[in-house]
Amino acid sequence: MDLYDRATELETLQREHAIAAQRARAPHGESASECERCGEEIPDARRQAVPGCTRCTECESLRERGR
Repeated sequence: MDLYDRATELETLQREHAIAAQRARAPHGESASECERCGEEIPDARRQAVPGCTRCTECESLRERGR
């Protein structure tokens, strides 16, 4: 195995680890019907697309931006 093969293998392992860590932090389970922040109804499309979500798209966007 040469240097480039080893670098590719290491990159793949790091990527897989990062994806697994992100999945572990992702919401899961049953989604809330109302946003925990603003109280508005969370649309069915969002609840199906993001299992376990507890915030509407707008409030989640604000949270992700650090507000």
